[in-house]
Amino acid sequence: MKIVIVGAGIGGLATALSLEAAGFRDIEIHERTTEIRGLGVGLNLLPHAIRELTELGLDDRISTLGVAPATLSYMNRQGQLIWSEPRGVEAGYRWPQLSVHRGRLQLALRDAVIERLGDVIRLGHRLIDVRTGDHGREIARFENADGLKVEAEGDVIVGADGIHSALRALRYPAEGAPPWSGLTLWRGVAVVPEFLDGRTMIMAGDPEQKFVAYPLAAEPGDAGARVNFIAERRGTGSPDADWNRSVDPWPIAALFEGWTYDWLDIPAVISAAEQILEYPMVDRDALPRWTFGRTTLLGDAAHAMYPNGSNGGSQAILDARTLAFHLATEPDIDPALAAYEHARRPAMTELLATTRATGPERVMQIARERAPEGFADVHDVISAEELEEVANGYKRAAGFHPSTLNERASLSAVRA
Repeated sequence: MKIVIVGAGIGGLATALSLEAAGFRDIEIHERTTEIRGLGVGLNLLPHAIRELTELGLDDRISTLGVAPATLSYMNRQGQLIWSEPRGVEAGYRWPQLSVHRGRLQLALRDAVIERLGDVIRLGHRLIDVRTGDHGREIARFENADGLKVEAEGDVIVGADGIHSALRALRYPAEGAPPWSGLTLWRGVAVVPEFLDGRTMIMAGDPEQKFVAYPLAAEPGDAGARVNFIAERRGTGSPDADWNRSVDPWPIAALFEGWTYDWLDIPAVISAAEQILEYPMVDRDALPRWTFGRTTLLGDAAHAMYPNGSNGGSQAILDARTLAFHLATEPDIDPALAAYEHARRPAMTELLATTRATGPERVMQIARERAPEGFADVHDVISAEELEEVANGYKRAAGFHPSTLNERASLSAVRA
């Protein structure tokens, strides 16, 4: 069986590694860019994703890339604690959570693909069409960097080409651009004094304005803690912003004037950024169908969602493992693709709706609505039971409640 993957991001590379582990060797990855440069800022790999990477034999190389946060804390604009919970192994998981630089993760997965499968990545290939050939195989047509047309024939074609997926656009040509939430994100990395215990991820603010920060692995020469941050505000920016556009940090820092606490100076963190990239906060509407013939969607191409809950990259890895499992265990391709979609699409439809409702960050919204000027005791505003239900409800929807994840059967399988 030959499998063609469109896209060499986290989802596409994880798909190739999952397929190889399941006994598939005839794999090609076609990537639009002419170089995999390992761009981006930080992301969080939640325990369900670390479990899959561990079962792929990648835990040693992935663990060196980041920091395992022990705590996640939600604050209001005044820096008062709303809710705090342990993360990773401290929360009872068998696997940690890991905060990593997205680019370093992508390069590590790329290297693993080359080691295990050889020269299977085709760079500078932009998907322009897919059709079914005379013998029932799918034929993907690409334009390469020289403008030449190149075809790749496969038994299965997987669209893992991101929120602006070309394969998705071929299947849903009237869909248009991703809908904008009205929020703009500014993402960056800064080296600053260590805050709290050095292993805490914080979210401060509410749905109108928010700041997120968590530590990353140190690099040589760092004179402090290397921190990834996301600054977010509604009503500023544009849905048409270039996602790779670098902006001046000073106006962004000014938006957070007064957000200075005894444990973190937020304007100072923003001002210290090596670079700030501006992103419109967009997602994609849930789809009624991912699979057409023997082509299917995966990761952001299938279910791009807001970063509420830090779950996009982790869910792409879950998609990859689930697809490989069903291709290995079902008797034919068509029931395998149907089983993959049945396992993943309804769950992702529910999760997408949850992230639009701010996911676990809903506790910040409740605190803002009930006590906009702050509180003496958070339980005067929100009961402990309500806080716990918001947190646990999101974990259940995302598939990483500790008991669910620890007891779930493995997705490792080898084709007969």
